[in-house]
Amino acid sequence: MSRLVTIYGGSGFLGRQIARLMAKEGWRVRVACRRPNEALFVRPYGAVGQVEPVLCNIRDEASVAAAMAGADAVVNCVGTFDRAGANSFDAIQVRGAERIARLAAAAGVGTLVHVSAIGADAGSDSLYQRSKAEGEAAVRAAFPAAVILRPSVMFGPGDGFFNRFAGQSRLGPVLPIIGAGTRFQPVYVEDVARAAVKGVLGEAAPGVHELGGPDVESLRQLMQRMLATINRRRLILNLPFVLGRFIGGLLDLGSALTLRLVPNRILTRDQVRSLRSDNVVADGARGLTDLGITPTAMGAVLPDYLWRFRPAGQFAAITASAKNLRKQG
Repeated sequence: MSRLVTIYGGSGFLGRQIARLMAKEGWRVRVACRRPNEALFVRPYGAVGQVEPVLCNIRDEASVAAAMAGADAVVNCVGTFDRAGANSFDAIQVRGAERIARLAAAAGVGTLVHVSAIGADAGSDSLYQRSKAEGEAAVRAAFPAAVILRPSVMFGPGDGFFNRFAGQSRLGPVLPIIGAGTRFQPVYVEDVARAAVKGVLGEAAPGVHELGGPDVESLRQLMQRMLATINRRRLILNLPFVLGRFIGGLLDLGSALTLRLVPNRILTRDQVRSLRSDNVVADGARGLTDLGITPTAMGAVLPDYLWRFRPAGQFAAITASAKNLRKQG
């Protein structure tokens, strides 16, 4: 019988890519998620019955254990941007990560791949970055041989970064941002998925691997790249951090007043804190090239999915070409 991998968060932006690649490797894939009925799209990644979504909430011990029953390897790529509530940083990125690692060790699972994030730092002012570091520590304590991946901001079809800003660019002539000088090293989501597969197959050494793409650019430069890709001209307005904290505080307060029924998905105070630090691979850190993976450049991928934000959409090239036609008559 083929080997089995359980992927927690396997229907998400990164998890679905890992599921697809593991199916190509011939593994049976169990996609553990909270809403398996909404994850049926993963089934065609493999042969009939090879990829199956199953119900799991990583806050529940029994469901985590059931999802990994009989698994040869486990991948945890569940994360959250919620500071409070049931799915808070602590509940998901610390206690949830520890639960998966501890139960995997107890069950005798051979390999554990844990997806964290660049910027994980127990001494950070950002609660998000602190929770990532605490989660890593809990994973290492429970499963010392775990492979820990720290990707920078990920890009690719369906991402929450370039798609978000491209959508905002359609709202007016000004594109406001915070932390224009903060540097990022965006990494292609499929490259991160390939790194996770290397971990599952035993081709990645235990410990931390920081994953970034070939380009390091400031947030302003990334926005300029995005605008050039979608053929839009916008004034990039850098807001000071103090104003960002004020806006984030108001939005956090508004969410709290609704008892978090309306979550703050726009800008939080903690995101403003995170933007004070560069999001790049540290000097000397093991990265994609150490895993035998050539990082994919943004320019090779962004046009493939950002075209829908162009003024003429998929007909942008035809429209531009038509302008060069001579008038007949």
